[in-house]
Amino acid sequence: MHLSHSPDAPEGDEITFDAFLKVDIRIGTVVSAEEFPEARNPSYKLLIDFGPVIGRKKSCAQIVANYPIDELPGRQVAAVVNFPPRQIGPAMSEVLTLGFADGEGEVVMFAPDVKVPDGSRLF
Repeated sequence: MHLSHSPDAPEGDEITFDAFLKVDIRIGTVVSAEEFPEARNPSYKLLIDFGPVIGRKKSCAQIVANYPIDELPGRQVAAVVNFPPRQIGPAMSEVLTLGFADGEGEVVMFAPDVKVPDGSRLF
């Protein structure tokens, strides 16, 4: 299945509420960010703190176009924390950082507009 990031993409398949509840989306705070020159597309490697239950997890994120690396630490982001880890080139991505495409197709991260405790779960 190919997912389109375009705002013109068709609506996804219907799922049950129970299926939605299986996706564990949490808020975390970026602890550190580093360049990821080995990635196929411009990306950063992030270390994100999801609080005492989930802990710190790594994520590879294609967010270079909209986020200077020095502005990432301290920023809260949303991520799926219950996907299996995925090898991205030489790096392991443990969570999927969530975002939406801007007008140019570049990623804008999904985050709360008011600070919430790290580890807070989307419902």
